[in-house]
Parts: sequence; C-alpha cells; structure tokens
Amino acid sequence: MQLSTLDYSFIIVFFSIVLGIGFYVSKKSGKDSSEFFLSGRTMPWWLLGLSMVATTFSTDTPNLVTDFVRTTGVSGNWGWWCFLLTGMLTVFVYAKLWRKSNVKTDLEFYELRYGGKAASFLRKFRAIYLGVIFNVITMSAVTLAAIKIGGIMLGLEPWETVVGAGLITVVFSALGGFKGVVYTDFLLFFVAMAGAVGAAYYLVNIPEVGGIEAIMSNENVKDKLNILPDLSDTKAVITILVIPLAVQWWSSWYPGGEPGGGGYIAQRMLAAKDENHAIGATFFFNIMHYALRPWPWILVALASIVVYPDVASISEAFPNVPADKLGNDLAYSAMLTKLPSGLLGIVLASLIAAYMSTISTQLNWGSSYIVFDFYKQQINPDATEKQMVAVGRLSTVVLMVLSAFLALAMQNAMGVFDLLLSFGAGTGLIFILRWFWWRINAWSEISAMFSSGILSILLATTSLGPFLFDAENGILPDWGQLPFVMIVTTVIWLLATFMTQPESKEVLRSFYIKIQPGGPGWAKVVDDAHTDGEKIKKNNEKWSVPQGLTAMVIGVILIYTIMFATGYWIYGRTTAALVLTVVAAISAFLLIKAWGRMKENIL
Repeated sequence: MQLSTLDYSFIIVFFSIVLGIGFYVSKKSGKDSSEFFLSGRTMPWWLLGLSMVATTFSTDTPNLVTDFVRTTGVSGNWGWWCFLLTGMLTVFVYAKLWRKSNVKTDLEFYELRYGGKAASFLRKFRAIYLGVIFNVITMSAVTLAAIKIGGIMLGLEPWETVVGAGLITVVFSALGGFKGVVYTDFLLFFVAMAGAVGAAYYLVNIPEVGGIEAIMSNENVKDKLNILPDLSDTKAVITILVIPLAVQWWSSWYPGGEPGGGGYIAQRMLAAKDENHAIGATFFFNIMHYALRPWPWILVALASIVVYPDVASISEAFPNVPADKLGNDLAYSAMLTKLPSGLLGIVLASLIAAYMSTISTQLNWGSSYIVFDFYKQQINPDATEKQMVAVGRLSTVVLMVLSAFLALAMQNAMGVFDLLLSFGAGTGLIFILRWFWWRINAWSEISAMFSSGILSILLATTSLGPFLFDAENGILPDWGQLPFVMIVTTVIWLLATFMTQPESKEVLRSFYIKIQPGGPGWAKVVDDAHTDGEKIKKNNEKWSVPQGLTAMVIGVILIYTIMFATGYWIYGRTTAALVLTVVAAISAFLLIKAWGRMKENIL
C-alpha cells in the first residue's frame, strides 16, 4: 500500500506537534518528582478524563474488539464491557478516597493502610510485579498490534515498526513526564476518534461491503449482530454474560479496570485538583470509554466479516504476513488498507496517536512505581529530586526496550487479555474491601497475589488445565477456569487473614483519621479508640457509600442504555432504540440528583 504526500504530511505534522509538546514541558516536568509523575496535583477533571480515554484507546483495542466480534459476535465484548461496573464503583465510591489519601502512587497506599515488614515487602514487590512485569506484558500487547498494523498497511518488518513507533514515544515520555503525557493525550484523543469514526463511515460504505443494510443481511454476519448472546445457548450465556457480570468485574485485576481503582487511573485521580475533580474525571472517562467509543470499531469488525470471512482469506490477501502473526484480530488492519489517500493519513496518525498515548501512560506510570516504591524505598532512601527524575527517565527507556522484545515474540491480543484476567482473578475483592474492613491486612494481599499468579501459571503451562477444564474430558466445564481461580484465591486469602494478626491499633487509627472511610467495617476500630479516650471519627462526615452505590447503579444503567441505544439506532431498530434513549434520559436526570447529594457530603 502506497502513502501519498498528503498522508505523509498528516503523519509528519502530528509527530512534530507531539515532540514539540514533550520539549516544551520538559523543563518544568523535570523540576521534581511530583511534577514528573503527578504534574503538581493541579490537573482539572476534563483534561484528566480525556487522558484516561486516550490511554485506553490503544492500537490493540480495535484489534481485540475485532477478534471478539469475528469469533463470538458483538456480544463477545461483554468480556470488557463488564468493567463498567468497576468503573462506576470507582467513580462514586473510591475516587474521593484516593484523592484524600494524598499518596504519590497507589502502591504507597500499602504503607498507609498496613504496617511493618509485610507492608514494606508488598509495596516493593508489587512495584516490580505491576510496574515492570505486568506493565511490560501490557505494553507488548499494544506493540504487537502496532506490528500487525505496520505489517498489513505499510509492509514493515516487525523490528522496523517497533523501532519507529517506540523511539518517538519513549523520547517525549522521558522528556515531558506526566504533564507531557496528559497534554499530548488531549490532542491524541481527538485525532484517534476522528480516525476511528472516519474509517468506520468509509469502510461500511465501500462497494465490497455495500452499506449497513448489506452488512446486516449478510449470511456470515447475521448471527454476529446481537448485543446479548443467544439466550437459548446456555454455554454462551454463561461464558459471555454471566461470568463477566457476576464474577469477572469485581474479582479480576485488569489494567484500566482495577476494582477499587488503581494503576494509571489512580495516578490521574491523585493528580486531580481535589476530590470533585477526581470524581468528574473518572465519570467522564467511563461515559466516553463505554457509551460512545465502541461502535466505530464494531462496525469495521462487522464489515470485515463481509470482505474477509475467515483467517484464510486474510492470509490469501496478505501473503507476506508471518504465519505466527495471523489471526482474526488482523482483520481491522486489513480493512484499513482500503482507505483513500488523505483519510488513510488521518487514520494512520490516529493509530499512531492511540499507540503513543497508551505506551506513554504505561511508561510514566510504571516508572513512578520503580522510582517511588522501589528505588527510593529499597536502594536510595535519601535520593534527591534530581536523582529521582533521572531514574524515572532511565526506567522509562528500559521499560520500552523490554516490551519491544516481548512484542516480537507474541502472536495474539486476545491471548494476552485472557492471561492478564486470569493472573488477577480473585484479588479484586480485597481491593474493594480493604478501604472498608479493618481486618484485612498485608498478608491478605500477599496470599491472594501469589495464589492467583501460581494457579494461573499451573493451569496455563501444565496438564492440570486440560485435566480440570475441557469441553469433553475435563472435570469442570471449560468456562469454569476464572471462577475456579477466584474461589480458590478467595478462600486462601480469607484463611490468611484470620490466621495472621490484624494491623496494629496505631496503623488502623492513623488510616481512619486520614481517610474517614466510615461504615460498619470500621466500627470496632472507632469503638476501641473511643474506649481508649481517642477520637478518630469526624462527627460532620457522613458515610457516603450507600449514596455512592445508588449513583453507581444509576450510572451503569445510563451508560449501558446509551451504548445499546446507539447500536440499535445504527441497526435501524427504531423502537428498541427509542425506548433505551428514554431510559437513558430518565437515568441521567436521576444521576444528577444523586450526584448532587454526594457533593453536599464532600463539601
């Protein structure tokens, strides 16, 4: 595929602006570690919200959505749609708690909530476990998508894509720090959305596809259109709908969808001006991420089934693609090769924008763990601000190099998605409860982390997996792996909790005084403090969780109805679309009321 001068112009201008932003903010970002990783905690909700949206719009996201649609239909997206429940819980319950904690990273929380050597170990270990291992795996999945796009659209060798895409990203990330990431995210969001919408509109209407009506009447597409799985197919309902909504959303730790908030989402909440800005940022992110963004990708995925009905047809059309990179996720890139000059340049710039936004965020976030939670804690407690910024920039480069090498060895985006889900299965409940139940201690988290990790490795690399989970010969159904890991992990961490000593009175009371979590889960700590003549509860602080849960439910209904209404309007199912639109309007009204009552508590 040949790029025109116009296409190259779009891409060159885009790169120039991004690098310019990085150089522009580099001096201020390098002033101290707080500026480099949190931009001085002065960020407004709308800028942080756009940054969250841009970050989660990575090059692997449309590939993953395409894989879901082509293999299990539109309903397969419940594998990530379910995390809306996590997102809304973070918005209305945990966002203000994170901002009140005033920690520099979400891992610093461990030594606020727990005490002793176990808390110190947990913080340092997870700095490497999440900041390096998990982070490198996540970035390699994003880079894998870039490799496939480069191979299909530009005929690039994998190493050429890795070097070209990674070099500029790592330069502006190392120079600009968090401020550079957030500022460029503002630009990257609009470029990425323009490319996704423009590509969807054009590709649905090319002659090979024939428009939305032709897509819906195509024999290969008909059974892929439903937003809900076939209710007569028990296995599909359990796998696609029940497991994600009943188990996955609260039990699994997944980057960007952490129960109780965490990772780069927590980093942005911690960078907000105040608690209300933290709440506003996370709500804006969730409504954009789930309600408005999926359909351009879904439409291209459906159109791809018309043009490339199976993987063999993709291989035939693109014989130069290595066999180990072939898969249904490649169909998105294959469709983009049909774009005309000009629009092709915009879409390529949008995909580069998506890649750079995600990678730059992951680099800055992972680097913050290495600096604050490992380097300063373990290696150099007396590190100066200048030294911490230097280590932050060096670790940024190292993380990029590691993820690039791993990407070259990977094959499929959905495989990485499933791996990350299973690794975090069973840990999510701790992240939800640790704010509101005093009895959880550092050993609860340590046992859950090792249990889920070891179980996932055993099931993936030994005969234990097929022995337990196989459609024909396994003891349990093949969809039971995630619930199995969750149940075993939960039992283990509960046993560890009650077999070990609770945190000390000093640690628990200090945490309560700072956060004021409230609720029956802290009643014993408050009562014991009162008995000892110490007042730790503010009388004017109401427990906002019941109101937060009400707002969460309304918010979930609002966003799902907007998302489904959009789909039905596109499908031309007017009655269903109209009903859902009315429900969305009512939900919006109720949410405004509920949110207003929550703000009164915060203020």
